[in-house]
Amino acid sequence: MRAFLNIAALILWMVSQVQLVSARQLTVAPNGPVSSVKEGIALASSGDTLVLKEGHYDEYDITVDKPLTIIGEGQVVIDGNRKGFVLVITADDVTVKNIEVRHASTSFMEDYAGILVENTNNTVIENVTLTDNFFGIYLAKSSNALIKDNHITASGGRETSSGNGIHLWYSKDIDIQGNYVEGHRDGLYFEFVEGATISGNVSEHNIRYGIHFMYSDNCRYEGNTFRDNGGGVAVMYTQNVEIINNRFEDNWGSSAYGMLLKEINRSQIEGNEFVNNSVGLYIEATSRNSIKKNSFRQNGWAIKLMANSTDNRFTENNFIANSFEISTNSRQNYNAFDNNYWSQYEGYDLDKDGIGDVPHRPVRLFSIIVEKHPPSLLLLRSLLIDILDAAEKFMPVLTPETLIDSQPKMTKIL
Repeated sequence: MRAFLNIAALILWMVSQVQLVSARQLTVAPNGPVSSVKEGIALASSGDTLVLKEGHYDEYDITVDKPLTIIGEGQVVIDGNRKGFVLVITADDVTVKNIEVRHASTSFMEDYAGILVENTNNTVIENVTLTDNFFGIYLAKSSNALIKDNHITASGGRETSSGNGIHLWYSKDIDIQGNYVEGHRDGLYFEFVEGATISGNVSEHNIRYGIHFMYSDNCRYEGNTFRDNGGGVAVMYTQNVEIINNRFEDNWGSSAYGMLLKEINRSQIEGNEFVNNSVGLYIEATSRNSIKKNSFRQNGWAIKLMANSTDNRFTENNFIANSFEISTNSRQNYNAFDNNYWSQYEGYDLDKDGIGDVPHRPVRLFSIIVEKHPPSLLLLRSLLIDILDAAEKFMPVLTPETLIDSQPKMTKIL
C-alpha cells in the first residue's frame, strides 16, 4: 500500500512539472507582432500568462474562454468605445490584473459590462480600473471569485443610464474586498447570492444605493464605508447576514437611510457607525435580529422601527445628538431595548452603578406629530414642543408605553 501511495504521489508531481513547463508567457503590445488582446488569447493555451504592454487597445467583446492570467504592464487601457461588452470571461481559473477597462456600451435591453463573468469558478479580478462603463463588474452564476482593490467609477447621472458598479446574480462564495465604487446606479448589487464576504470597500456618491442586497443568505459585510448615496443602503429578504463595523454616513434625502432593513431575520448588526443620515436605521417586517454596540450620531432619526418588526434586541448602542432617537408607527412594542446610552436621557443614578434609576422613553410625542404632519418639523426647537414631550413622558397617551430602556447607561459605551 505504501509503495502504491508513493507511486501515485510521484505521478502527481510529474504531472505538475509538465504543466509548469508547458505554461508559457505571451506578450501583446500595440506595435508588436501580437498587437491585439483577442489575438493574444487565440494564440494562448490553457494556463498561459498574457502580458499586455503599455498602450491603448481599442477592442470590445473580448472573450476569455480558457484558463489564463492576463496582466498589464504600465498604463494598459482596453477601450470598448461603447460597442458592446469589453471583457467577457467564460472559463474557470482566469485572473485579470493591472489594466484599465473603459466604455462598455449602454443599453436599455442588455446589461453591458466592462467585465462580464459568467458560469465560472475561481476568477480573480484585481487592481483593475473600470471607467465609464454601464455595469462595472458583472458576475452571473459564478463561484469562488475574488474581486479585490479595483477602482470603479461612472457618470451616468440617472438610474436609467447607469448600471451597477459590482453586480452579483446567482453566485456563491464571492470575496469582494478593498474596492472603490462611485457614480453608478447601485455601488454593489447582490441578488440570490450565498456565502459572500464584502470587506473594506468604499461605495459613495452612487445614484441609488451604496449596496442593494436581496435574497442573499449567509453573507457577511465588514469594515465598509457607504457614504452620500441617493438612498443609502438597502438589505432585504435575507437571513443570517452579518453586518459588522461598517460606516453609514451622509445619506440625506426624503427617501434616504443609512441602512434599510426589510424582512431581515436572524442576523447580526454590530459595531456599525450611523452618522449624519436622514434616518440612521429603518426597520420593517424584520425579526429576531441582534442590534448591538452600534453608534447613532447626529442623524435626523436614529431608528425608525415599524410595528411589523418583532423580537429584535437593541443593546449597548450609543444614541448621541440625534434629532429623534426612536420613531414607530404603533403604540405596541414587540422588541427589547436595554443597556443603551441615550444622550437625551434626563434621569439620574443615585446608587452610582452606571445604570439610570428610571427608564428612558426614546419615542417623543413630537416624532409622532412630525410623521403625521411633516411641516411641523419647523417647531423642533420650540418651547411648546418641549412641554408636550415632557407631558407625554410623564403620562404616555400616544407613544408606546412599553417601548422603554429600563436600564439606560449613564455614560457612553466604548
